[in-house]
Amino acid sequence: MTALARGENRPAPADRMTVTVTCAAPVDVSALLLGADGKVRSDADFVFFNQPVGPGVTYRHGRGAGDVVDVQTSALPADVDRVVVTASLDGSGPSTFAGASSLLATIGSDSGTLTFPMAGLTTETAVVCVEIYRRAGAWKVRAVGQGYDNGLAGIATAFGVDIDAEPEPAPPTAPPPPPSYPPAAPSYSPPGQPSAVSYPPPPQPAPGYPPPVAPQPMSAPQQGALPMQSDLFNPSYAEATGVGIQKQGGKMIKVAVNGETMARAGSMVAYQGDLHFQALGSGGIGRAIQQRLTGEGVPLMKVTGRGDLFLASNAADVHIIDLDGSDGLTINGANVLGFDPTLRYDVRRVQGAAGYASNAGLFNCVFTGRGRIAITTHGTPVVLNVDQPTYADPQAAVAWSSSLQTGIKRNDSFGLGRLMGRSTGEGITLAFSGRGFVIVQPSELPPGGLIGGTGGGQQAGQSGGVLGGIFG
Repeated sequence: MTALARGENRPAPADRMTVTVTCAAPVDVSALLLGADGKVRSDADFVFFNQPVGPGVTYRHGRGAGDVVDVQTSALPADVDRVVVTASLDGSGPSTFAGASSLLATIGSDSGTLTFPMAGLTTETAVVCVEIYRRAGAWKVRAVGQGYDNGLAGIATAFGVDIDAEPEPAPPTAPPPPPSYPPAAPSYSPPGQPSAVSYPPPPQPAPGYPPPVAPQPMSAPQQGALPMQSDLFNPSYAEATGVGIQKQGGKMIKVAVNGETMARAGSMVAYQGDLHFQALGSGGIGRAIQQRLTGEGVPLMKVTGRGDLFLASNAADVHIIDLDGSDGLTINGANVLGFDPTLRYDVRRVQGAAGYASNAGLFNCVFTGRGRIAITTHGTPVVLNVDQPTYADPQAAVAWSSSLQTGIKRNDSFGLGRLMGRSTGEGITLAFSGRGFVIVQPSELPPGGLIGGTGGGQQAGQSGGVLGGIFG
C-alpha cells in the first residue's frame, strides 16, 4: 500500500480500479467524466447517487463503509480525458470539513493499492479527491485534494453540469386530450366583507371532469347457479370515470393515462392496460442535489402508455387541486401523490424561515403552471381563507398559496419558565399574510417527516429531519 501526497501522481495500478472515499462525517461521493476542455460532455457524465451509472464508471453506496466509484479505463469513451472523484458533505453532519476529523481516498486494484489522506481542510464543503487521467496514451492517478466552499452543486457547476436543466421528456404514445380547468384567477372579497375565495376546498370535484358514472348492473346468474352478493358491488365502490386524475373514494386516485403522468414513486396500488413505469429520482440533476441538501423533494416515477392507474399512500386522505396558472401551490413534498406533467415544481426556501432550521432555512416544493395535482393529508383538513393574520403549526400546515407572505412567530416567551422546561408546546408557528388559502391537517406528522423533510430517496420515512429539534 502506497500513500500519496497532495499533487503527487502515479501510473494507474490497473485497467479496473475502485476509488473508495471514507470520512468521519457523512459524505456523498460522485464522479465526473471530463473531456480535454475540463468539462463534462453532457449531464450524463455526472455519476452520483441519483445517476449511478456512466460509460466506464459506476457508483455504489458503501452502506457505512465508504462510497465506491468503480472505474474501468478501457471502457471509457475516447473523448473522455479525465475522471475526477469528489466528496461533499451531505448536510446531516458538520457544516464544513473542518469539523470532519478524517477524509481518505483509497484506489484499489488487483495490482496494488494507493491511499490519499486529505488533511488541513477548513471552510470547504466539497473536495475533488483524486483524478484518473490520460497522459501519452497511458492512464495515471493524481492526488488532488482541491476544496470548494459551495458544496456538490459548486463542483458540478465548475465542471460544466447544468444543474438547472430539466430531464428530457419521452415522447408520449399519443397526445392526451387537454383537460379543462377554470380560467379565472382567484378572487377575494374586499376588506370588511365576508370572504369568498374561488379556490374550492380540495375534497370538491374539480371542474372540467365529468362526474363518475355508475356501472351497469350485473347480468342475472344462470339457472341453478348461486348468486354472489356483497355490498362491495354497490356503485359507490365502482371505478371512477373521466379523463386525467380523478378521486377514487377518499383515499385513492384513479388516473386515466393517455400519454404520461407523474406519480410518487411506490404509490401504485393497481393498474389496467399497457402502462410503463420509469423512476425519475427527484426530477433532474439540479433537483436531486437540492433534495439531498434540503431534505425536500418528491421521489418521482413517470408513467406512460394507455390505461388506468390507481395511486394511494398509506391510506392517507386524498384531495385534488386544480392550478390555473395564476398562483402556485407551496406544499410539503411528502404530501404529493401525483400530478399532471404540465405542472412544474421547484424546491424553494420558505420566506422568513431562514435561521430557524439549520443554516439552510425551511424548504418546500412549489408547483406552478396549469394542471391538476393530487395531495394527501392525515385526516380531514380545514382550508383556511387568509383574510386576516393566520398562524399554523409547522407540522400541520400541509400546503398554501405561493402568493402568501410567510414568516415565523414565537408564541412562548423565552424566560425562566422555558429554561426550566415549562412550555405551551406551541413555541413556534408559521405566520401567513396576504390573500390566499392554507390547508391544515388534524395531525402534526405529515407522511415522511416534518414540513422541511420529504422523506424521499435515502431519507424516506425519517421523522423530523433537520427540524426535529426546532419545532418539537
